[in-house]
Amino acid sequence: MKHHLLLLVPALLLASCTQTPGPKPVTGHEFNGTFTGENLNRIAFPLGGIGAGMFCLEGTGGISHMSVRNRPEIFNQPCAFAAVSVKGLENGALVLEGQVPDWKKFGPPDSGNGSAGSDAGLPRFEETTFEARFPFATIDLKDKDMPLEVHVSGWSPFIPTDADNSSLPVAAIEYTFRNTGNSAIEAVFSYNTVNFMSMPGGVNSVKPLSNGFILSEGGAKNKPETKGDFAIFTSESGTIVDHCWFRGGWWDPLTITWNTILKGETRAVAPVSNSAPGASLYVPFTLEKGASRTIRLMTAWYVPDTDLRYGEDSKEPEDEVCTDPNCCCKQPFYKPWYSGKFGSITDVVKYWLTNYDDLLKKSKLFSDSFYSSTLPPEVLEAISANLTILKSPTVLRQTDGKLWCWEGCGDNSGCCAGSCEHVWNYAQAIPHLFPSLERTLRQTEFKPNQDKEGHQTFRAALPIRKVATTFYAAADGQLGGIMKIYRDWHISGNTEWLKELFPRVVQSMDYCIRTWDPRNTGTPEEPHHNTYDIEFWGPDGMCTSFYLGALKAFCEMGSALGQDVTKYEALYEKGRKALETELFNGEYFIQKIKWQGLNAPDPIKASEGAWNSNYSEEAKKILEKEGPKYQYGNGCLSDGILGAWIAAACGLENVVDSAKVASHLNSVYKYNFRESLVNHSNPQRPSYAAGNEGGLILCTWPKGDMLSLPFVYSNEVWTGFEYQVASHLMMIGETGKGLKIVQATRKRYDGRVRNPFDEYECGHWYARAMSSYGLLQGLTGVRYDALSQKMFISSRAGDFKSFISTETGFGNIGMKAGKPFLEVVYGEIPVKEYVVK
Repeated sequence: MKHHLLLLVPALLLASCTQTPGPKPVTGHEFNGTFTGENLNRIAFPLGGIGAGMFCLEGTGGISHMSVRNRPEIFNQPCAFAAVSVKGLENGALVLEGQVPDWKKFGPPDSGNGSAGSDAGLPRFEETTFEARFPFATIDLKDKDMPLEVHVSGWSPFIPTDADNSSLPVAAIEYTFRNTGNSAIEAVFSYNTVNFMSMPGGVNSVKPLSNGFILSEGGAKNKPETKGDFAIFTSESGTIVDHCWFRGGWWDPLTITWNTILKGETRAVAPVSNSAPGASLYVPFTLEKGASRTIRLMTAWYVPDTDLRYGEDSKEPEDEVCTDPNCCCKQPFYKPWYSGKFGSITDVVKYWLTNYDDLLKKSKLFSDSFYSSTLPPEVLEAISANLTILKSPTVLRQTDGKLWCWEGCGDNSGCCAGSCEHVWNYAQAIPHLFPSLERTLRQTEFKPNQDKEGHQTFRAALPIRKVATTFYAAADGQLGGIMKIYRDWHISGNTEWLKELFPRVVQSMDYCIRTWDPRNTGTPEEPHHNTYDIEFWGPDGMCTSFYLGALKAFCEMGSALGQDVTKYEALYEKGRKALETELFNGEYFIQKIKWQGLNAPDPIKASEGAWNSNYSEEAKKILEKEGPKYQYGNGCLSDGILGAWIAAACGLENVVDSAKVASHLNSVYKYNFRESLVNHSNPQRPSYAAGNEGGLILCTWPKGDMLSLPFVYSNEVWTGFEYQVASHLMMIGETGKGLKIVQATRKRYDGRVRNPFDEYECGHWYARAMSSYGLLQGLTGVRYDALSQKMFISSRAGDFKSFISTETGFGNIGMKAGKPFLEVVYGEIPVKEYVVK
């Protein structure tokens, strides 16, 4: 298709990001580089599929976080390891991992009792280097006594636009051996594991499989959710299988297994009927001097049933009778997507074997395209590290294909249910990488989550179905959803989809006005629930910016569909004036606390029976003096203009005066960003960032008028906030400040203290951290509109090359010598016109 170039007024561009290397943190780990030494300590890289469960490949090469039973199991580290034995060599048997991190020797569960039964006491390689190139993680192992160098590559399919093949319950680890000695060697590769699928009260066994075995659990009586299978196999036709480790007391099974490995032997044992303590597979091989050999270890799992159910059923009569035979609304419990595609573990294994090479090729296309970028390394690291959230148990996917998500993962269960609207507002990855999946969230929000009054329950039921209205709607969540309808319409180019949902959007918009702005001030002044798990009383910059963004999006959509939007346009203009005058103090946007003269009862009555607020006698005195608890008043809120960032990410420009937005963001950087938190007081949840670490505080009170009890998380540091502020700063040309925030965030996640691939907030792999994907748009201004087939570019990085993903394909986009270019590596991205600012 012919491309047209439209150049708008050029802006002053920064020097190209290719000119200066990324700064090196004091820890020794370079951003987007390798990890060694103490930076390996906490690495746990998720492998698995979207909504399919996961296990993690650690920085040393070990397996942990075994979470394949449709829930997280953060401390589930079974005795499971690969090993190599070189015949005729003293000390020639080593586990294919680096040294065990010191923190595991004392502190984890059962370590005070010696960590009995683990593989931590077996010899390992001396030198380890880890590198992530999502969805791939590679580990290089060396040892002075071993004439082998080992390259380990763990991966699981991840192909933007191909949601189904990215949702498979599979993973692979490839081991490549290179003979660095002076002569040929004979060796044996093995993989050895206990039956970690075994459940109390169940019947476990190890079943045969070509070139491998299946760890199987038949399940406890009347508990189908305890059934499950995990397959481990190779593509090597000569694989020898021990289906049943030596049975005995104490540590007999592991002792005999390791003795077999020490001797360079193999052990072939037929399956037994039940209670096999573990299993091994062996692949003997010979390597000539300087030669290499790759052994492919493949895994797959199948746990089709759960006891997961959440939410109270609605008592409203259904306005639409569900006739979709694939819909899950009548299911008693959640079932994972793959259980609808595959009937058994053998079906999954067959698909994995048949399609392995193709899935590997396409996943590598994505990885190579993403990492060919010239954007700063801290940005690439921040984005890719948080794509692991999509492989974590934070995300579930029903058999009908719809997403349902937690906010994050607790140690043994999901944390904060229901695809929470005001948390998932921030997540920018799925709408671009898997737009069809993102639209299932809109379908849920505007259909089963929305009652006949237009009230949206911001936590969806599981299985997804009509949910009862039992709590406040969330202002930022429901208003953000209207903007995201606009965004998803432009990403998909599907106006029929918009037409289907727009009556619901009208209903939602009218509810928001009627509930939070009944006097048509253009601001939400009635108490409105939000992402801080409390209600703001009176108009504030944060939620008013959401209101304006929603009104703007509503008017754009309504006009396109031929609707009369005059009254909404007038309300938008009125609200914009109020925000830019009454709610702007000359530096940043604020809140005008108001609790009298409202439709709502006074805060004491309003809090009766509420889980998130109550008024003691002491609190009543604060109410008389300052107003309701948990407000921010004249504080400088990092999220104080959040709705404008989400609007910009959705393609809605200048929703609020750009100069005032810039002033607010610069104030946030000035007052809230700290290079060190040594002198910062945080009586709330301090482990996100503390001590000599840097970070962006949620709110400060530069004028000295901090409230006695401000909103409950105000002193904390959240990565999801840091990335949205950084992205927004980049959008206004303050690239250096944005990068400083990103650098401070990723320094905290350098592997020494925290897992670089698990940014946590209210749980592990917290969804809000996917705001990091917005850094792409922040730096490049790239946005593709499928409706008009226009490609928008507004670079803050000079000439650049960056990753782009759309509804129909992905590749690279950039500027070279001031001119745009597009390289599509998968699918197609039709462009009629480039619009370059």
